[in-house]
Amino acid sequence: MVRSLRKYLSEYLAERRIRRTRLVTKDGHCNIEYGNIKYQNHFAYILDFWTTLVEIRWRFVLIFFVASFTMSWFIFGLIWYWIARDNGDLTWQKPPKGHKPCVENVSDLTTAFLYALETQTTLGYGGRVITPQCAGAIAFLIIHSLVGALINCFWCGVVMTKISLPKKRAKTINFSEAAVICPKNGALCLQIRVANLRKTLMIGSQIYGKLLRTTITAEGEAIILDQVNIDFMVESGKDNLFFVCPLTLYHVIDKSSPFFEMAVDTLHQQEFELVVFLDGTAESTSSSCQVRTSYIPQEIMWGYKFQSIISRRKEGKYRVNFSNFSKVVPVPTAHCAYCFHNEKGHHHHARNGTDNHGFEVIDINDPPSGTKM
Repeated sequence: MVRSLRKYLSEYLAERRIRRTRLVTKDGHCNIEYGNIKYQNHFAYILDFWTTLVEIRWRFVLIFFVASFTMSWFIFGLIWYWIARDNGDLTWQKPPKGHKPCVENVSDLTTAFLYALETQTTLGYGGRVITPQCAGAIAFLIIHSLVGALINCFWCGVVMTKISLPKKRAKTINFSEAAVICPKNGALCLQIRVANLRKTLMIGSQIYGKLLRTTITAEGEAIILDQVNIDFMVESGKDNLFFVCPLTLYHVIDKSSPFFEMAVDTLHQQEFELVVFLDGTAESTSSSCQVRTSYIPQEIMWGYKFQSIISRRKEGKYRVNFSNFSKVVPVPTAHCAYCFHNEKGHHHHARNGTDNHGFEVIDINDPPSGTKM
């Protein structure tokens, strides 16, 4: 019991440490903070207040929403109070009998606040109403109504923009939990799997990767987060992905690949992060979005391939089994890329894996070479 708790605690701490050291989390958020930013740069966020409001969390939007309306009612209430005071309408001014107020039943600060609220929200309870006695009050009523309409339009725009952000569409694009390295079409390839959970397509989808690592230059300078392009290929489609079913994307490990110098026994000792990007346009909303995920060496499995998840029923309908989406099976694979290209038959056999019981598998990919994305 104690040993299992220690194992669970060590695994939890290791996972938390790995999550903390990622640049991009599995769900696509960037794990980075900015320090020593000058005051002028902070002021730029205020100047670009529209983008700031759209990007901040909903809790702050609600706070600013309530605060803006409450403050506008209070400020306009003060102005109406000043108008009533200037006309001698207030109770403590003891207006004479037959006095005609600018606004009926506005006799103190509370009633002035209530009149500002009723005017801006067009409630019209009927207890307080403007009179034709003060021309300035009538002009201010017009200004008050226009400002209230502008505030309503502004917040409607903010809420609609936040609701229509493509971030939620990105939640329905899933990447496999792990990447695999195995032979494919006569080459050693690193493969990932991606799926669109909606039936609506992502138009113009493109997938590419960046390998982030620390490199040492010839001068001895350490470059943190040095970026290396990783090209992914796909066997279906021509220019863009036909993203109607899950796709397996692969990167050929040749002499130009940064994975060429790695081997099965040294892969998990490396320090790098493979960030994968998917750019596309949602078919239903025509909004562009980007989905991101990352893989660290511990999440790359050498000598495995993904299980087939597409089958066809007897009635001819295609079916995708997402329970096997991230499952893998072992395949004979060379110990390293150099072995694969120079020593045929020098294979590494993985022993673990899962079977795909009761699932009729069909191959929907064509044998010709892939199209570069």
